[in-house]
Amino acid sequence: MSTDGPSSNSNQPQIIVNVPPQGGGFIKAWFTRLLFSFLLISVFINFTLISSNADLDTGTQEKFVSGDKTASDRIVIIEANGTIMPPFTERIIGMVEDARDDDNVKGVVLVIDSPGGLVADSHQIYHRLKQLSAKKPVYVAMKRIAASGGVYIAMGAGENGRIFAEPTTWTGSIGVIIPRYDLSAMAEKFGVKSDALTTGPFKDSLNMFKPLSEADRELWGAIMDDSFDRFVEIVAEGRKGLDEETVRTKLATGQVFTANQALENGLIDEIAFDDEVVDKLQEDLGLSSVRVVKYTFTPTVLDVLLGNVEARDPEAFWQKAMESTVPRAMYYCSWLPSL
Repeated sequence: MSTDGPSSNSNQPQIIVNVPPQGGGFIKAWFTRLLFSFLLISVFINFTLISSNADLDTGTQEKFVSGDKTASDRIVIIEANGTIMPPFTERIIGMVEDARDDDNVKGVVLVIDSPGGLVADSHQIYHRLKQLSAKKPVYVAMKRIAASGGVYIAMGAGENGRIFAEPTTWTGSIGVIIPRYDLSAMAEKFGVKSDALTTGPFKDSLNMFKPLSEADRELWGAIMDDSFDRFVEIVAEGRKGLDEETVRTKLATGQVFTANQALENGLIDEIAFDDEVVDKLQEDLGLSSVRVVKYTFTPTVLDVLLGNVEARDPEAFWQKAMESTVPRAMYYCSWLPSL
């Protein structure tokens, strides 16, 4: 016996409407997704940093700039542009070592356009520059900004080097910073708790989802003081006429100085543009004929895949990498918050 009327058909299309939870539930779900996305981005950035360093090609190339193309004696220009961190560090170190070991290189002009960067990386570059300046003169040409870690590496010019800045250069910002957000109040509002499993009380002491305790502040304060004391010592050692007390009380306040202020305070020797610095170095070397070249590096596959307009300049991507959540102490000059 059959029945008339509409019958159910499992093949009929179905329309499913997802209605987002209302009120606090919706906000909590949104906040959870935001945190998850943030963590994924952090993992990607750190993975990229590690993988890119694993196969980094630091091979140095030369680009003719000026002078006599047939001259065997060379003045090398090394550009330190962008935030001082990998892969910037390895590339600059490779260039410095190549200039140090090449007997035909008679002097180096280090052009700095950097707001600074990581403490360890700044010191690594400084250390290699000191080795270079012990063998041949290093002149520093500061461009738009040479602050914090930029000042640190400039001190690698040593006692026989000279430091120049353009009329509109900003420099200084001598100090240490560990960027950190305190999101504990917001996390509590949305019911998010930090429940990290650690092997010690300080293992997650910079966790942004809990307030910084006095013990945490004391711990990290001591770490920053150690880096700060080293910075002060290096500036006092690198600048004739400046002692540690003067550097500590007058210059190492985090203040940014104009070129004229830097000159008045003994942070630089003279105001000049980078091409003028090259001419001064050639004159001081007593070379009538010289070939001026710029060191460059071979772009990596990662540079190309990231779509950098200038694959030779990693600043665009690696500036974003500074947003990584890995805690780090920095010699850095910035008015923007960093994670």
